[in-house]
Amino acid sequence: MLSEKDLAQLSKRGITPAEMNQQVDFFKSGFPWMNLEKSASIGNGIFQFSEEQLQEFIARFDQQKSALSILKMVPASGAATRMFKSLFECLSTGEENKECAKFFDELDHFAFYPELKELLEANDDSAEILKKLLGSAGMNYGQKPKGLLAFHSYTDGARTPLEEHIVEAAAYASNGQKARLHFTVSPEHRSGFEDLVKNLVPKWETKTGIQFEITFSEQKPATDTIAVNPDNTLFREADGSLLFRPAGHGALLENLNDLKADVIFIKNIDNVVPDILKQPTIEYKKALGGLLLWILEGIEHLDKQLQENPSESTINEALEEMATYLGFVPAADFASSPLTGKVAMIRTILARPTRVCGVVKNTGEPGGGPFWCQDAKGNFTLQLVESAQINMKEEAQKAKFHQASHFNPVDLVCATRGLNLLNYRDMNTGFITDKTKDGKELKAMELPGLWNGAMSDWNTLFVEVPLETFNPVKTVTDLVRPAHQNG
Repeated sequence: MLSEKDLAQLSKRGITPAEMNQQVDFFKSGFPWMNLEKSASIGNGIFQFSEEQLQEFIARFDQQKSALSILKMVPASGAATRMFKSLFECLSTGEENKECAKFFDELDHFAFYPELKELLEANDDSAEILKKLLGSAGMNYGQKPKGLLAFHSYTDGARTPLEEHIVEAAAYASNGQKARLHFTVSPEHRSGFEDLVKNLVPKWETKTGIQFEITFSEQKPATDTIAVNPDNTLFREADGSLLFRPAGHGALLENLNDLKADVIFIKNIDNVVPDILKQPTIEYKKALGGLLLWILEGIEHLDKQLQENPSESTINEALEEMATYLGFVPAADFASSPLTGKVAMIRTILARPTRVCGVVKNTGEPGGGPFWCQDAKGNFTLQLVESAQINMKEEAQKAKFHQASHFNPVDLVCATRGLNLLNYRDMNTGFITDKTKDGKELKAMELPGLWNGAMSDWNTLFVEVPLETFNPVKTVTDLVRPAHQNG
């Protein structure tokens, strides 16, 4: 039973009792496993540019961009704590692990070293150096967000990921006059982002001749999910209040839903490179954008054909195009549907949000990949699937998952088309994880991932992009890989 205090807590967050009860039901029943049909492959769900096509789609994007509203969305919330996990362990135990040893070997090669050096004294030992880098009395890198850390060195100083995304946006997420960026940030870090933007924008508007419009949003409290005890009863804090937790990057669907643009690029905050290595990223981003525009033109053409000539031949043409470019093959019973039913269903599919997703060749990175999956209605669709969504105890599904030839680097170009994106997610694709709070075990829930279940019912095409366009920084020593040097 919920108390008056519980109801007030729910109301303040914008969560209804029914929504909370649905979450508790998911804890009790679990989420159904994804049903993998096969991994997507080149020519079967994954498009591969020839050099001629690459240039053709770049040109298409450049020719049409002046008439478009273009936006770049960058998920940038959360502290960089995990990036420094090995350094924190070293500081805690006093024992130097492999990552920590590499950190000290490469110390003067990090872009943040000049600032750190100013704080160091001649007799500082390794523990003191780590404290001055990570602690609140020093640079506080252990609690700052990745977007505000010094990533790359240049002759005129270090650049943060925030600044690198601004530079990138001028090159491809711009209509030639204006570049719009939107960062999702956590409340405690928002002022830091806003202050840095105020300092950076005049500099880059002068350098590029592009006007920047940069906005921010925070994860909405209504997207937090309830925590439960291991027996699925409501977890309560020491004061008796309910515990809610951030629901993962899937909660950002609400933020994306609030953004309006013809073309929206989505790219993670830590996936940036110095200027000397940016060209492949710029070219492929434009090409993905040009391919999306071409697909949207094809959708408009097919929809017009279905209205003007609703024949079996038009339907067959539409089905072929949908399987090749929209990641959708209808269930077997589609064939027995009446003509009017077939047309109505196809037009419904054509009207969905559309995304083009860059994928890179699988090099063993942890995370999801592109697959053909069968949904509850028997339709086959292209999906990005995480390992947590697969029943690894079922050998056939496990084998299919490990056959994936490509990996999801979070490289999306989207056409949301003014639709309510909340209508195109699959709530059955969340995650349940085991956590602790104040020494007590609990179960937490993540909403359908932003590029997984949150986009389950989108038209989808995967495109192979070069591995050099994927350079995330997951640990601090990633910053001394060649991809992050030579600024």
